[in-house]
Amino acid sequence: MVKLNTVNSVKIQQNTLSIDLLALTVADEENTNYRKLPEKVMRILMVKKKDSDEWRLPGDFVGFNEDLESFAIEQLHNEANTDDIYLEQLYTWGDVYREPYTSTVSLSYMALVNSEKINNSLTSNGEIRAWFTVSLRLKQEQKDIHEHSHTEKSLYQLTLYNNNTKLSAMLKINKTFQGNITKYRREIINSDGIAYDHARIIGYGIERIRNKVMYTDIAFSLMSELFTLTELQKVYEVILDTELLKANFRRKIANMVIETNRQRKSAGHRPSKLYKYNSKWHDSFG
Repeated sequence: MVKLNTVNSVKIQQNTLSIDLLALTVADEENTNYRKLPEKVMRILMVKKKDSDEWRLPGDFVGFNEDLESFAIEQLHNEANTDDIYLEQLYTWGDVYREPYTSTVSLSYMALVNSEKINNSLTSNGEIRAWFTVSLRLKQEQKDIHEHSHTEKSLYQLTLYNNNTKLSAMLKINKTFQGNITKYRREIINSDGIAYDHARIIGYGIERIRNKVMYTDIAFSLMSELFTLTELQKVYEVILDTELLKANFRRKIANMVIETNRQRKSAGHRPSKLYKYNSKWHDSFG
């Protein structure tokens, strides 16, 4: 007769739990024209071994006695040298053979980091790390109607680049609507330079922030303490990958910001009013 504790220990030994971190920031592109405001870009942190051609999300295997969220925060501190972050759990990935040599369950987290607080060191623990500009764009969409359900199939192009290094993947999302139930299936059609199934995690994280930015205050985790409304709008636009009408945007975020008595003065531009985040904006809705 096998004891329950023995059975559990065998099952635990057959699987490995890892944390994968999608650390995301919005930063200014390099700008040589002082009369023009710098464009914003979304960037994510990637790492690789010195002898590897593939880049992956930062993370590590979790020990049996380690708290998951504390471990994720510690990993992010080691990689980006910051603790002042927004952190949320994304998804648990448990596909068989998602990594080539072992059965690994990955718990993914998304961290939003203020670009001013990033450590730009290029090496850590013998690994090379870099912030890649990232884009996720819809390339094709197809809808199929069935007798009792319908499906939506979408292809997305994921692109990451840093200097002369370019990484890419084609992602497929299948949505099946049957009655009140919606089922999702995410696949990697092809991947170039991105290790394991991390392209799928990146795509899922970008989907998450695009959805949440429209009804939460999540974008303010990417802002400095003081900012202009133009800077805030540019952050929204780079997340959503679309231009927003100035008047509509300012109405939408009016309760979320507080005007200060300070201004930003820069060469080639008129002084701009500075605002700060209103942490009590929910109260305005009663």
